[in-house]
Amino acid sequence: MVPDDIILETKNLTKEFKGFTAVQNVNLRVQRGNIHALIGPNGAGKTTCFNLLTRFLAPSKGQILFNTQDITNVPSAGIARRGIIRSFQISAVFPHLTVLQNVRIALQRTLGTSFHFWKSERTLSQLDARALQLLGEVDLERFADTMTVDLPYGRKRALEIATTLAMEPELMLLDEPTQGMGHEDVHRVTELIKKVSAGRTILMVEHNMAVVSGICDRITVLQRGAVLAEGSYSEVSANAQVMEAYMGSTTAVLEGGH
Repeated sequence: MVPDDIILETKNLTKEFKGFTAVQNVNLRVQRGNIHALIGPNGAGKTTCFNLLTRFLAPSKGQILFNTQDITNVPSAGIARRGIIRSFQISAVFPHLTVLQNVRIALQRTLGTSFHFWKSERTLSQLDARALQLLGEVDLERFADTMTVDLPYGRKRALEIATTLAMEPELMLLDEPTQGMGHEDVHRVTELIKKVSAGRTILMVEHNMAVVSGICDRITVLQRGAVLAEGSYSEVSANAQVMEAYMGSTTAVLEGGH
């Protein structure tokens, strides 16, 4: 029996590619309302896990439960409709539309009119108030009329979070949200994730330990596709096996915390 506070659970989740096991018997439990991080060295299976959860890949074996319902064989569009929405490592926004138009397109998807690009501006303007509200959540209101291509990188990631929020996710999957950012952008996006997590559940893949230590309630460490450790940041960072997995240079980052 799964407690009500577990929003997502995997049971022995496994993915094999022609003799290579990328994800091996992963048992993950994400608590409702938490920010939960998947961390681990390169090649640990983190992104493969995300691809299994969103059905971009089919598991070789195992089970995925969302709100106690088995979604293992639900296609990716059906998983999104159930409320699991993913943002990607590479910024996935329309560069030659304005910031407001990007959010409006995401809102259209929730209305079921996502491909009605021929609709007049007037009929779409009804979505502007909600789009501006979402831009407010991610501190982008003043960029509403900016062409997305002209946004700084960190602001593009903030826009991507706004478009993810427009889909009204029950569970947000964030794949490396601070990858490739300078210190100032990392801080801004970290604060943003903390802000938008209110009343939501977030599962994130993240390399930056300062980000993880600052905002995550629970951390699962993967190594070679298997769960190596799980717990709070203080528990995980004190784990000798985790230190060894991260090899010297990164252990300093783990110990460094904030």
